[in-house]
Amino acid sequence: MRTALRTALATAVVAGVAITPALTAGAAFAADGPVAVKPAAPYATATQAGTDEAAKAKTPTAEAPKTEAPKTAPAAKVPAATTPATEIPKTEAPKAEAAAGEGTGTYVRTLSLPNGAKAKIFKVAPLHFRAELYKEGQRVGTLDADGIAVAGNDDGTFLALFPNGDAHTWRGNYVPGARPGTYELANGSRVELVVQLGRQYLKAGGQVIASVNGARQVTRYGNAVIVMEPDGGLAAYIPGSATQAAPRLLGTTGYVRTVKLANGVQAKIFKVADGHHRAELYQQGKRVGTLDADHWSVAANNNGAFFVLNSDGTTHDWVGNYLPGAKPGQYKLANGIRLELVKKDGRYGLQEMRWGVGTGVSYLKGDRQVYRFTGGGLVVLERDGGLAAYIPGAAKQSAPMPYTRDDACTVRTEVGIGAGTKAELTMSPNGPTATLRDIGSDKQVHTTLDRNHPSLPKSAGIVARIDNPFSATPTLYTKVEGGTAKGATHAFPKMLKGCTLNPVKGTSTPVTGTHGNTGTHGNTGTHGNTGVTVNTGGQTSVVPRGGVAAGAELGTETPANSTVLYATGAGAASLAAAGLGFMVLRRRAADSRA
Repeated sequence: MRTALRTALATAVVAGVAITPALTAGAAFAADGPVAVKPAAPYATATQAGTDEAAKAKTPTAEAPKTEAPKTAPAAKVPAATTPATEIPKTEAPKAEAAAGEGTGTYVRTLSLPNGAKAKIFKVAPLHFRAELYKEGQRVGTLDADGIAVAGNDDGTFLALFPNGDAHTWRGNYVPGARPGTYELANGSRVELVVQLGRQYLKAGGQVIASVNGARQVTRYGNAVIVMEPDGGLAAYIPGSATQAAPRLLGTTGYVRTVKLANGVQAKIFKVADGHHRAELYQQGKRVGTLDADHWSVAANNNGAFFVLNSDGTTHDWVGNYLPGAKPGQYKLANGIRLELVKKDGRYGLQEMRWGVGTGVSYLKGDRQVYRFTGGGLVVLERDGGLAAYIPGAAKQSAPMPYTRDDACTVRTEVGIGAGTKAELTMSPNGPTATLRDIGSDKQVHTTLDRNHPSLPKSAGIVARIDNPFSATPTLYTKVEGGTAKGATHAFPKMLKGCTLNPVKGTSTPVTGTHGNTGTHGNTGTHGNTGVTVNTGGQTSVVPRGGVAAGAELGTETPANSTVLYATGAGAASLAAAGLGFMVLRRRAADSRA
């Protein structure tokens, strides 16, 4: 019965359960850890989960009964070290003490810990060592380094055991609840703590050397031993060094600026490294979250107030422009960009539509995702399909709007008109429009021409006008050179089959081709052409813009680098202050498309 009780206690402690009756001098050692990763050292160093530790616990085949009387007075708890931590020398215990061990394998030595506990080390097999932990004569836990390293933490006293039998113990050198950023260790080396989708990663030299997903992790980097706690705590020890210290956060030295957001929120921006910025969010003086843009983009949504942080430190914030719970279908942004929202296997995704053809779907892999489209459209996609949009630098802003029949019937083309200028000709059910742009910069250089303003003023320096603007076959006449140089006439593209002009307000006479408009060039009225042809044949299908046959399947999944500019990313940090509605998500930034 005594053996079974001790085994149960050890198993419970390994799983992280507090054993208060057995330990009056401090918290029990909890041996746990996450998925194994490859460290810089030649041994695997990721700890096992507590449940795995419990599964590996074996009932001893024989045990000598303990004769030591239980102690009635609890040992005094050792205070946290205020001087650099040093490792306790390894001392071999008497054979009689070793015989009392309950673990299988060959006894090696007993290690005394700074808090008065003892660890009996056994070799079970090559690259498999076990440490049985005792406090006040009672066994309180087991660390089992079977091919991977494990660590225990008893209220700031650490023990790390490696599969080759190396064991290190220290007290202190600990940063509880460490924030994402770059840390300098006592030996001068630097590591970076990042958070993605709620999981913590430790990077060095751009490579992941450890990760935590709900359990403790121990790893080596150079000659440093590093322990990561599930709550973000970070501890480090330099074996054999007289200089010991807790990891020192360097990121806060790169303060850039503070951005004031809606609802009284402030975002303090820090530069961690090139291509890596962090924003700490505060509301009513309390820190409510962190956005960590490590070569990715991140976004926050506070009840419709959006904030986006890019990896270069630039930010965007706006309120509104939000369509919650959008349904799958095609939408357009305020700047005319067309996109499609799709849903597959319960996940939403977005793709841009160019000339009626989908560029490929990028699916959501978290609670939130940031997309940037050609032409400057910025879109935040929520898990429920909600869409928020922002056009940086544009006066016109709106939430994504459903793509309508008129949008689907709209066609465009571009023609050069000389003098380094091009004309973007658009034909829609509402008539023609012509936008003149500089060929090199693509910037608009003159007022857009349409039915209401079909020609440029004389002060423009060139001639440009829409002839027959209310007909089904309008043309653009341009002349960019003076003197006797001739101008040129450019036909607007024809709308697709099944698309017709909408009735003009206040008129009902149908259009008869190009006839009926008897005015001269530059006609700005509706005389002689007072209506449009109304389709009465019952055509209701929506034909996509561009030269694509009706019924063609436009959306196909392609590699992420051929879709949106921001590939799928990861979560930044949890926000837990007074139910404030912030939720954040990391988003990887990809190369811009042509």
